[in-house]
Amino acid sequence: MSIPPLNTETIWAILNEEIDDNMVNQLIWHYLGYRYNETNNVWDTTNVAPEWRDEYPTTPPDFIDSRPASVKLTRSIPSENKQLLKEQLGFKGYKIGEFGPRQTRRATVANWLLSYMQLQKP
Repeated sequence: MSIPPLNTETIWAILNEEIDDNMVNQLIWHYLGYRYNETNNVWDTTNVAPEWRDEYPTTPPDFIDSRPASVKLTRSIPSENKQLLKEQLGFKGYKIGEFGPRQTRRATVANWLLSYMQLQKP
């Protein structure tokens, strides 16, 4: 199973819940550097930044279910990129009464991925 391309359509699909939670996690794991070795049935963390590898050395966290992982992800977004969902996509947030922790965490992942895209630009 391959992950969707990292572009604004994918970011919107995360926000609009058109991509399931498992795929959202796979996307973020991929860009954090986690790779699953199917031969050995273990996660390869060789390319994972130390601040993530030290805290999650054997398996990547579930960013949709884990508040601490989501908070850490939020804190890892550079301050100048914290408003990218609003600034670049015009995302106004979820309507009151129509969101909970799951949607908030999906928005965090979407913002982190958008920030990652921004940082990768030449």
